[in-house]
Amino acid sequence: MLCALKTAGGLGAIIALILLVIALLKKLIALVGFLVFVIKIGIVVIFIALLVMIALAIFRDRSRRRNEV
Repeated sequence: MLCALKTAGGLGAIIALILLVIALLKKLIALVGFLVFVIKIGIVVIFIALLVMIALAIFRDRSRRRNEV
């Protein structure tokens, strides 16, 4: 009887560790997915800011050329 309880306890501990690792991996995958999403949003915001800066430079240059003429 004691041997059966010892075996069941050992198997239970191994199963608990496996389930804990699976849960932590799920959380890690979710964290990596969130970080990738944040990086993508940052890239899009930087790209839009760059386009706005280019457009402003073009309009400023046209304005200066009109004033010179």
